[in-house]
Amino acid sequence: MLIQLLFVLVAIIIGARLGGIGLGVMGGVGLAILTFVFGLQPTAPPIDVMLMIAAVISAASCMQAAGGLDYMVKIAERMLRKNPSHVTILAPFVTYFFTFLAGTGHVAYSVLPVIAEVAAETKIRPERPLGIAVIASQQGITASPISAATVALLGLLAGFDITLFDILKICVPSTIIGILVGAFFSMRVGKELMEDPEYLRRLESGMIDNKHVQLNDVKNLFNARLSVGLFITATLLIVLFGSVPSLRPTFDGVALGMPSLIEILMLSAAALILIITRTDGIKATQGSIFPAGMQAVIAIFGIAWMGDTFINGNITELTASIEDIVTEMPWLFGVALFVMSILLYSQAATVRAIVPLGIALGISPMMLIALFPAVNGYFFIPNYPTVVAAINFDRTGTTGIGKWILNHSFMMPGLITTITSLAVGLLLIQLF
Repeated sequence: MLIQLLFVLVAIIIGARLGGIGLGVMGGVGLAILTFVFGLQPTAPPIDVMLMIAAVISAASCMQAAGGLDYMVKIAERMLRKNPSHVTILAPFVTYFFTFLAGTGHVAYSVLPVIAEVAAETKIRPERPLGIAVIASQQGITASPISAATVALLGLLAGFDITLFDILKICVPSTIIGILVGAFFSMRVGKELMEDPEYLRRLESGMIDNKHVQLNDVKNLFNARLSVGLFITATLLIVLFGSVPSLRPTFDGVALGMPSLIEILMLSAAALILIITRTDGIKATQGSIFPAGMQAVIAIFGIAWMGDTFINGNITELTASIEDIVTEMPWLFGVALFVMSILLYSQAATVRAIVPLGIALGISPMMLIALFPAVNGYFFIPNYPTVVAAINFDRTGTTGIGKWILNHSFMMPGLITTITSLAVGLLLIQLF
């Protein structure tokens, strides 16, 4: 089993280094080794999860193509510029809402330069709002009803009579409180901007100009608003049907499953956006959301399939080796989720690869929901795209990677936010 695990980890590490679809295709290599070398029978690939992600990404991409995302960024800019002194508190909730609505943290790219500029203009150290804003965009994944990670968790817990509302009522308040605590701590990070030596050096050398960030114009405001409205409506319907199973159509006495429901509603929303706003479907594939979402599909395809096969083939040994300690301290499973998310760079892939082991170990579904935000650990190593983007958008040089690599601008807000979210989640499951 240890040799098999070694090959699995090597495939994950190489895939993460390759970037893009590298993680997914290396999962295929690991699966081939497990199957042809070690003789493990492949499990079924996670088709439902992949199709749900594809449907959600299709709708979000159509909204972006119709100008909906640019419209949301304009609103966010106005709010931040009206309250510049509170940018460290407001910025993370802007990126959190964007992720919550779109189901992907990559939408944060569009608002990060605005956050950096507003902070610099107000002489607030940009590292403070940028660091927690990136973390908030990740935390929003585990609160979004349409994110790949939430969909994957819901699918795995479907057999325990868990509804979408059961996940949201724990993860939404826990992540919001976690972000708020992280934002308050971020307000004291580093020196004040006018005392920062790197900023003063760049200022004196003329490296910092006064040019404003140019946002994309919303060419058709009506279409942009309509696309956002259609997308939000589909999202709310998913929450409604997911929370009240009796509202779903029944066939042979069985309610329509959530995977099919999400796919139907999101594909319909995508179609309505394209038809009503007269948006070119090709344009929907050329924005930032579509390629990021498709990378997630491929990652889950390879990594989750490999992980499922490894766990299923070694379930007896795995449960026997850690069952006692996890039974006594089930919160330790959150550490496993956190560590694996660092390696996998994907909340959804982490859920599909590790949560089945937690279920096999007998960890309660509500405990798994409380530990769900632990999958947001990929800020730990500062090479994730949103992390790199935030560093590049900060022209003052306050946001960056430290001498020892891990002492970067996102470590403190990331750890505080994640730990707080887990603590609040564990408290909430006791109340509910």
